Amino acid sequence: MAKTILVVDDERDIRDMLSYNLSKEGFSVMTSPDGNEALAILAKHPVALVILDIMMPGIDGFEVTRRIRAKKETADLPVIFLTAKSAEVDQLLGLELGADDYVQKPVSPRILVARVKSILRRAAETTIKNTIPPAEKLKVGQFEIDPSTHHVEIGGKSIFFPRKEFEVLYLLVKHPGRLFTREFLINEIWGENLYIVERTVDVHIWKIRSKLGKFGEKVETVKGVGYRFVN
Repeated sequence: MAKTILVVDDERDIRDMLSYNLSKEGFSVMTSPDGNEALAILAKHPVALVILDIMMPGIDGFEVTRRIRAKKETADLPVIFLTAKSAEVDQLLGLELGADDYVQKPVSPRILVARVKSILRRAAETTIKNTIPPAEKLKVGQFEIDPSTHHVEIGGKSIFFPRKEFEVLYLLVKHPGRLFTREFLINEIWGENLYIVERTVDVHIWKIRSKLGKFGEKVETVKGVGYRFVN
């Protein structure tokens, strides 16, 4: 069964162009001219990936992504931003919200299709890896992380983590004291075939620490190198 891609852009020419090229590659494509309609589509239809313009009338791509990540049903849905902006502040905001990749306008259909395939392939590999065999539950004091249920708990309080944040946290906690470089984390969590900047790791670590509160101090930064978890 063909995987469904949702293309969200207020420019009809871009929607039509991307729909044509993705359909040629065997994908089923749905399109939307704005964020509100896109969210309505996601509430009713299973989608494998969203290609999302940042600058749109009404609610922008950042807000759409924020709402996608806030719902448990779509929290792990891959999102690729289409952007004419290259300012670092915009990139960091997108990464903080959980964007999986960026493609700058004017869009190259060939590059975008390659990014879509790479992200979906990585998502499929992650699903297989997470189902067989089940990974072990980890516990440090009142902190508990269970990959079989995707559950994190501190002192009896449950904390929700999107997939990538969860995978980074689990890897660090599973190997206490081991120093992981940003490059290693990118290759291990996102895959070698994706273009992910090192700042992506920093943003995910910041999100993890903010959710863990005092316990987040156990995730140490080794300046210029990477991160480790200390008991």
